Amino acid sequence: MKFSGLAARRAAAFGASAAVLATLTAGLVAGPAQAATAGKTGVKVSATAPKAKPGKYEGDCPVKVNFSAKIKVSVKGKTELAYRWLHGDGSKSKVSVIKLKGKGTKSVTVKQSITFKEDVKGWEAVQVLSPKKFVTKKGYFSVSCAEAEREREPKVDIHLPGGTPSVSASAWANPDSYVGVCSPGNKIGFTGLIKADRPTWVKYRWVLNGDAVDYGKVKVRHAAKVGFGFSPRESHRGWAQLQILGPDRAWSNRASYSVWCKDPAPAPVSKVAVSGLVTATNHDGCKLGAHATVSTTGSAKVSWTWRVNGVSVSSGESFFRGSDSKTVTLPESALVGEATKGGRVSLTVSGPNNTESIFQSYAACKVVTTQAPATQAPPTDAPAPSTAA
Repeated sequence: MKFSGLAARRAAAFGASAAVLATLTAGLVAGPAQAATAGKTGVKVSATAPKAKPGKYEGDCPVKVNFSAKIKVSVKGKTELAYRWLHGDGSKSKVSVIKLKGKGTKSVTVKQSITFKEDVKGWEAVQVLSPKKFVTKKGYFSVSCAEAEREREPKVDIHLPGGTPSVSASAWANPDSYVGVCSPGNKIGFTGLIKADRPTWVKYRWVLNGDAVDYGKVKVRHAAKVGFGFSPRESHRGWAQLQILGPDRAWSNRASYSVWCKDPAPAPVSKVAVSGLVTATNHDGCKLGAHATVSTTGSAKVSWTWRVNGVSVSSGESFFRGSDSKTVTLPESALVGEATKGGRVSLTVSGPNNTESIFQSYAACKVVTTQAPATQAPPTDAPAPSTAA
């Protein structure tokens, strides 16, 4: 089943199991295969639509369906392939990462398995996140569950002489109250339970705040669940109702919900700091060295400058990937002139949002001299040494 018109603009699968809603959300998450411009320059990524085995299943449930897709990536050196599965009910799997190395085009087959307990028609797709964004075409599948005793039941027309099958419906929201950022995505979902007194196909539609937003048809043996969802854009209260169109006519209860949209929290500001400046005067050669600790509260590019008595003597920079700290060193170098009498060392660090400095005095050099021991001259009145004949 595909959404159209108002349904395509307002409905998206949410709040029910993959087995229930995969049919209802086909066509909403992943579009035709397309490569985004983001990613490494020159990197090529392609992938096949997932294949389901079995693709069309009829029989006893639960049943496991295996999905696989082949991803091709152009590799130069070490490359990380990050991907996730997109499900027909609007949900997504966890991100998986595969490390590749070498040169040329590498092919990787990715797999997943899903167990279904009831009838479903849906699709699966693969979204590549790095080294370049790419979404595959959808791979469609269907599951039709048969009850064990069905083989023993007589094959009769569902329109029995007793009249039209009796059908009832109930509905609820999940969640029935949402507070948060109202951005694109699935926020409010609805689940409906349809019951019938004997096996029959049931036509239904969802009505949201008085507007029909989704139509469908489902085989009901004893009971079946259906659902739909939408993404709110503003704060409001409302309701959804499941209407049975045939073979019987019925309405569910009104499933009420409320939405309170809040602005997203501002992103944290990354700041740099410097501490623990230590100086050391090496009197052997009159040399000066120092070190200090530079830290950040988040990802940032940090630059620093060392100064001795106000004169810049060394500088550098480093990139912090998150909240972290590292030691920055002033290499030991010889002092000359007035600097040998002591003074002050400073370290200034700068990040994207602030600059901070720290100061510390250093000791004057002490001249180290080494004197050779004096040799004692013989007394002047001592006899001259004799020489052997």
